[in-house]
Amino acid sequence: MTALIWLLIGVVLVGAEFVSGELFLVMLGGGALAAAGGAALGLDPVGSAGVFAVVSVLLLLAVRPVAKRKLQERMGTLERHQDRFVGSAAQVVERVDGQRGQVRIGKELWSARSFDGQEVLEEGATVTVLQVTGAAVLVTGRDELPES
Repeated sequence: MTALIWLLIGVVLVGAEFVSGELFLVMLGGGALAAAGGAALGLDPVGSAGVFAVVSVLLLLAVRPVAKRKLQERMGTLERHQDRFVGSAAQVVERVDGQRGQVRIGKELWSARSFDGQEVLEEGATVTVLQVTGAAVLVTGRDELPES
Protein backbone atom coordinates (compact mmCIF):
# COMPACT_ATOMS: atom_id res chain seq x y z
CA MET A 1 0.00 0.00 0.00
CA THR A 2 2.86 2.38 0.82
CA ALA A 3 4.39 1.76 -2.62
CA LEU A 4 1.11 2.70 -4.29
CA ILE A 5 0.88 5.94 -2.32
CA TRP A 6 4.46 6.91 -3.25
CA LEU A 7 3.76 6.00 -6.87
CA LEU A 8 0.68 8.22 -6.88
CA ILE A 9 2.63 11.10 -5.30
CA GLY A 10 5.39 10.68 -7.90
CA VAL A 11 2.98 10.73 -10.82
CA VAL A 12 1.19 13.81 -9.48
CA LEU A 13 4.48 15.67 -8.95
CA VAL A 14 5.80 14.81 -12.42
CA GLY A 15 2.45 15.86 -13.93
CA ALA A 16 2.49 19.13 -11.99
CA GLU A 17 5.88 19.92 -13.51
CA PHE A 18 4.18 20.58 -16.83
CA VAL A 19 2.50 23.58 -15.20
CA SER A 20 5.50 24.95 -13.30
CA GLY A 21 8.31 24.33 -15.79
CA GLU A 22 11.02 24.93 -13.18
CA LEU A 23 12.35 21.34 -13.05
CA PHE A 24 11.75 21.27 -9.30
CA LEU A 25 8.62 19.16 -8.99
CA VAL A 26 9.92 16.56 -11.44
CA MET A 27 12.96 16.04 -9.19
CA LEU A 28 10.69 15.52 -6.20
CA GLY A 29 8.60 13.20 -8.36
CA GLY A 30 11.73 11.19 -9.12
CA GLY A 31 12.38 10.92 -5.39
CA ALA A 32 8.79 9.74 -4.80
CA LEU A 33 9.12 7.13 -7.56
CA ALA A 34 12.37 5.89 -5.98
CA ALA A 35 10.55 5.70 -2.64
CA ALA A 36 7.80 3.69 -4.32
CA GLY A 37 10.44 1.27 -5.56
CA GLY A 38 11.93 1.03 -2.07
CA ALA A 39 8.52 0.38 -0.53
CA ALA A 40 7.80 -2.27 -3.16
CA LEU A 41 11.06 -3.99 -2.17
CA GLY A 42 9.95 -4.10 1.46
CA LEU A 43 11.09 -0.87 3.09
CA ASP A 44 8.88 0.39 5.89
CA PRO A 45 7.29 3.87 5.59
CA VAL A 46 10.17 5.56 7.42
CA GLY A 47 12.74 3.87 5.17
CA SER A 48 10.91 4.80 2.01
CA ALA A 49 10.61 8.40 3.28
CA GLY A 50 14.39 8.36 3.73
CA VAL A 51 14.84 7.13 0.16
CA PHE A 52 12.53 9.94 -1.01
CA ALA A 53 14.56 12.57 0.87
CA VAL A 54 17.98 11.33 -0.28
CA VAL A 55 17.05 10.81 -3.94
CA SER A 56 15.17 14.13 -4.12
CA VAL A 57 18.11 16.08 -2.70
CA LEU A 58 20.56 14.33 -5.04
CA LEU A 59 18.36 15.05 -8.06
CA LEU A 60 17.90 18.69 -7.03
CA LEU A 61 21.62 19.26 -6.45
CA ALA A 62 23.14 17.17 -9.25
CA VAL A 63 20.65 16.79 -12.09
CA ARG A 64 18.48 19.92 -11.97
CA PRO A 65 21.22 22.51 -12.60
CA VAL A 66 22.53 20.61 -15.64
CA ALA A 67 19.04 19.97 -17.04
CA LYS A 68 18.00 23.58 -16.49
CA ARG A 69 21.13 24.90 -18.23
CA LYS A 70 20.53 22.60 -21.23
CA LEU A 71 16.88 23.66 -21.42
CA GLN A 72 17.79 27.36 -21.34
CA GLU A 73 20.38 26.85 -24.10
CA ARG A 74 17.73 25.24 -26.29
CA MET A 75 15.16 27.94 -25.54
CA GLY A 76 17.70 30.64 -26.42
CA THR A 77 18.25 28.98 -29.79
CA LEU A 78 14.51 28.89 -30.41
CA GLU A 79 14.15 32.60 -29.65
CA ARG A 80 17.00 33.51 -32.02
CA HIS A 81 15.46 31.32 -34.74
CA GLN A 82 12.21 33.25 -34.55
CA ASP A 83 13.87 36.65 -34.28
CA ARG A 84 15.62 36.16 -37.61
CA PHE A 85 12.26 36.46 -39.40
CA VAL A 86 11.56 40.00 -38.16
CA GLY A 87 12.03 42.42 -41.04
CA SER A 88 12.06 39.71 -43.69
CA ALA A 89 9.72 39.44 -46.66
CA ALA A 90 6.95 36.84 -46.79
CA GLN A 91 4.48 35.74 -49.44
CA VAL A 92 0.78 35.60 -48.54
CA VAL A 93 -0.49 32.06 -49.18
CA GLU A 94 -3.94 32.50 -47.64
CA ARG A 95 -5.71 35.85 -47.15
CA VAL A 96 -4.37 37.63 -44.06
CA ASP A 97 -6.52 39.88 -41.88
CA GLY A 98 -6.65 40.77 -38.19
CA GLN A 99 -7.83 37.29 -37.21
CA ARG A 100 -6.11 34.72 -39.43
CA GLY A 101 -4.12 33.97 -42.54
CA GLN A 102 -1.02 32.17 -43.72
CA VAL A 103 2.30 33.28 -45.20
CA ARG A 104 5.38 31.57 -46.53
CA ILE A 105 8.72 32.75 -45.14
CA GLY A 106 11.43 31.07 -47.15
CA LYS A 107 10.29 27.45 -47.24
CA GLU A 108 8.25 27.60 -44.02
CA LEU A 109 4.50 28.20 -43.69
CA TRP A 110 3.42 30.39 -40.78
CA SER A 111 0.07 31.44 -39.39
CA ALA A 112 -0.23 35.19 -39.78
CA ARG A 113 -2.31 38.20 -38.78
CA SER A 114 -2.10 41.79 -39.90
CA PHE A 115 -0.06 43.92 -37.53
CA ASP A 116 -2.70 46.57 -36.97
CA GLY A 117 -5.64 44.15 -37.03
CA GLN A 118 -7.33 46.16 -39.79
CA GLU A 119 -5.20 45.62 -42.87
CA VAL A 120 -6.32 42.90 -45.30
CA LEU A 121 -3.68 41.26 -47.48
CA GLU A 122 -4.71 39.06 -50.38
CA GLU A 123 -3.08 35.85 -51.60
CA GLY A 124 0.09 36.51 -53.59
CA ALA A 125 0.96 39.79 -51.88
CA THR A 126 4.45 40.36 -50.55
CA VAL A 127 4.47 41.47 -46.91
CA THR A 128 7.00 42.34 -44.22
CA VAL A 129 7.21 40.39 -40.95
CA LEU A 130 7.10 42.85 -38.04
CA GLN A 131 6.80 40.55 -35.03
CA VAL A 132 6.74 36.87 -34.06
CA THR A 133 4.12 36.01 -31.44
CA GLY A 134 4.25 32.36 -30.51
CA ALA A 135 3.38 30.33 -33.60
CA ALA A 136 2.13 33.30 -35.63
CA VAL A 137 3.72 36.29 -37.32
CA LEU A 138 2.34 39.82 -37.50
CA VAL A 139 2.79 41.29 -40.97
CA THR A 140 2.12 44.42 -43.00
CA GLY A 141 1.99 45.17 -46.69
CA ARG A 142 2.60 48.89 -46.21
CA ASP A 143 5.80 50.53 -47.36
CA GLU A 144 5.99 52.73 -44.25
CA LEU A 145 6.72 50.47 -41.31
CA PRO A 146 5.18 51.35 -37.93
CA GLU A 147 7.48 52.63 -35.20
CA SER A 148 8.32 49.97 -32.61
